[in-house]
Amino acid sequence: MDQSFLPDIQLVIQANFFTASSPQEILFYPQALLCIGKNGKIIRIIHHDDALYDSYRALFKQFTLIQYPEHHYLLPGFVDLHLHAPQWPQLGKALDLPLADWLQQHTFPLEKKYASVEFARPIYQDMVTTLLANGTTTVLYFSSIHTPASLELARICLQKGQRALIGKVSMDNPEQCPEDYIETDTQQALQEVRDFIEAVRQLPQNETQRVQPVITPRFIPSCSDTMLQGLGEIAQDTDCHVQTHCSESDWAHQYGLDRYGKTDTATLNDFGLLSRKTILAHSNKITQEDFSLIKQQQAGIAHCPLSNFYFANCVFPLRRALEQQLHIGLGTDVAGGHSPSLFNACQHAITASKALQDGVDGGIEAGQRGTQEAAISYKEAFWLASAGGGIALDLAIGQIREDFYFDVMVIDTQHPHSNLKIWPDDRPEDILQKIIYNTERQNIIEVWVEGQKVV
Repeated sequence: MDQSFLPDIQLVIQANFFTASSPQEILFYPQALLCIGKNGKIIRIIHHDDALYDSYRALFKQFTLIQYPEHHYLLPGFVDLHLHAPQWPQLGKALDLPLADWLQQHTFPLEKKYASVEFARPIYQDMVTTLLANGTTTVLYFSSIHTPASLELARICLQKGQRALIGKVSMDNPEQCPEDYIETDTQQALQEVRDFIEAVRQLPQNETQRVQPVITPRFIPSCSDTMLQGLGEIAQDTDCHVQTHCSESDWAHQYGLDRYGKTDTATLNDFGLLSRKTILAHSNKITQEDFSLIKQQQAGIAHCPLSNFYFANCVFPLRRALEQQLHIGLGTDVAGGHSPSLFNACQHAITASKALQDGVDGGIEAGQRGTQEAAISYKEAFWLASAGGGIALDLAIGQIREDFYFDVMVIDTQHPHSNLKIWPDDRPEDILQKIIYNTERQNIIEVWVEGQKVV
């Protein structure tokens, strides 16, 4: 019996768990023994059918051994690939407005206020607490243009235990940015990005880089050529992640074509902003050439099904992207999306794919109104919210497997005040499907990040 890994153990978990090994394959393991290392990673998994299971379990009693009951299930912590942190107070607000009015009347005036760290702090504290309570262990954040508030968000994520990638937003194009919410000195703004990257990396308690900086051009219309070129150079110099909106709507997509004569994807590539560490939010209007370029560069896509219904004018061709084996995860797109829950994002991704497949106009003949074979199931949705997001970020998260961080949530399927109901004849696949469709915040009784309980 191998005991070489014992000195590295900090605790052992005995529990049922689900994890996705591919968009179509979900694995279920009952009452497995998960050995969590001092580095916060899963260093060994002993499955219940292992011949040495009982022997290992007896051996592990020398460590802290946490045993969850049969009606509790571990899921990988969910990964939100697109969320606008300063829009948190706007959640569920003004979604009856067109995008331009929503931005000009609500979003930009709100984001301006983050010039004050005192204004930002309580909002960001509430946001991170709420996201963790919803099982979101990793978030790719858009912040505002303000370095101090963006650094405060990083500190709060470290304090509360969330894994985060945070971008101080870059926007300097006077033709597309509000007069009172714009970076007027492009060179100074570029230097602030470099300073922000270094400051995040040097934060106390960030030795493992659980919080990382991100280069964040808001989107092509908001940035000058000088800004985009400079950010591309910073990306090459610092090996940072990059995030931006890409071909989100008809207007945004056409703007890029008119300005550069090419798509957003091609333009970002030209500026050195498309790489293995890039996440493209939305990408609803990308072409087949864009698909190929994204795959070639191994960039990722943040699929935001809920906000797409409100502001993007179309539905992302998710099934097509999965079939081409692109790196894809889910984003809530708070506050264009009105829910902070990635369980809701899973549900909306399934709904959007079915709407795309079946069509929505009953006045059109059934055979012509939809897009064939566009639908996904709960399996793909679960993959996107967990493993897909981890792979897109190129981090060892989103799966419960050896050498991955122990970032998990614990689901109580017998919570008395819940819509989640499990019956004796439900198979594991039934249980997971019910969890995806009916989990609410009260069902998520614990959340762990990097081997530490944070909820």
